[in-house]
Amino acid sequence: MPRHVLTVVSADVDTTTGVGAVWLVWYPKFPWAREHTALLEWYDEQWEYVGGGSGTVNDPPDVDVIELCGGGCALSLTRCLDAPRSVDTAPRIHCVEVHLGPDVGQILFGNRRIDAPEQRKLIAAWMSPHASRSARPVIVALGHDGTELSRIGPYDTLDTHTWARLAEES
Repeated sequence: MPRHVLTVVSADVDTTTGVGAVWLVWYPKFPWAREHTALLEWYDEQWEYVGGGSGTVNDPPDVDVIELCGGGCALSLTRCLDAPRSVDTAPRIHCVEVHLGPDVGQILFGNRRIDAPEQRKLIAAWMSPHASRSARPVIVALGHDGTELSRIGPYDTLDTHTWARLAEES
């Protein structure tokens, strides 16, 4: 498909858990642009679509270091192998959209190292057991020289750099 119709913004695969996410934009650079996030799982020897969502394009202005701008969650297909009512205890597949500032060279997403893409946006996927379904891996923004610039904890919405800036302003 031509890039003016569909663009893949970012894709991520966590090979240790067999999950992935793809972030697409339909008609980028048009006023009616829509983005879609697809969650995938390696199941029965092939990639299976397990869910996703669509919405308007969300581009925050001038990200300083790191900003979370959306995400999603779906039930793992492994629940099909479990007893009835396994929906209550099934693992979850998650993703988060991350926007990066110009000084970020890489992020650590849990124990994975991801290079900052040129467009300063990426998606990251992970799987979590039922007990910790809302916990996301710690995200650490690293500078081009490898120094830590900021971090976001599993339940945080703002990074440490933003909190420090807000403390200085008050």
